[in-house]
Amino acid sequence: MGKKNERNTKGRIISAAWKLFYEQGYDNTTVEEIIEESGTSKGSFYHYFNGKDALLETLSLIFDEKYAELNETMDDNMNCFDKLMRMNQELFLMVENEIDLDLLARLYSSQLVTRSDKHLLDHNRYYYRLLRQIVMEGQKRGQITDGMTVNEIVKIYAMCERSLIYDWCLCGGDYSLSKFGAQMMPMFMAGVRAEPIC
Repeated sequence: MGKKNERNTKGRIISAAWKLFYEQGYDNTTVEEIIEESGTSKGSFYHYFNGKDALLETLSLIFDEKYAELNETMDDNMNCFDKLMRMNQELFLMVENEIDLDLLARLYSSQLVTRSDKHLLDHNRYYYRLLRQIVMEGQKRGQITDGMTVNEIVKIYAMCERSLIYDWCLCGGDYSLSKFGAQMMPMFMAGVRAEPIC
């Protein structure tokens, strides 16, 4: 099996699982239903995952897929700061409408106590690579400050996203993450926007 087919099979399983988790809840979703929804086989499922619990660690891949999808639709000439804000807005809309709040809270709590890989902080993820690319481009264009390093700016952005999602989980989703994020992210990130030259 080629690498692309492997990624497609694994991706289908992950997408199907999170769709079912959102629709039915984690506890009410079976491995058999995930296999059926993904159009794969039991052998394929167990090749990639040792059980349903292992899928909880794949949410970062769902986020990465969303960022990749968004990146494909972005206007190359769009201001890079605005591009970051738009990507955040779209991610928060997806989180609000497609990710089960309890599972999201479980993921965040597991990342706090795990001694193994903290996959949300894995800087080799597509998410971090794309953010670095956008920030570098923004610095070249004079749209994002060069008074901080690319990595510092990416760290601030990721930290702001995580903190807003964490608070939303903590509050039980009793407000709109996307609306609140649309107000707060530009305010949190205002210091990285380059000052316009008069």
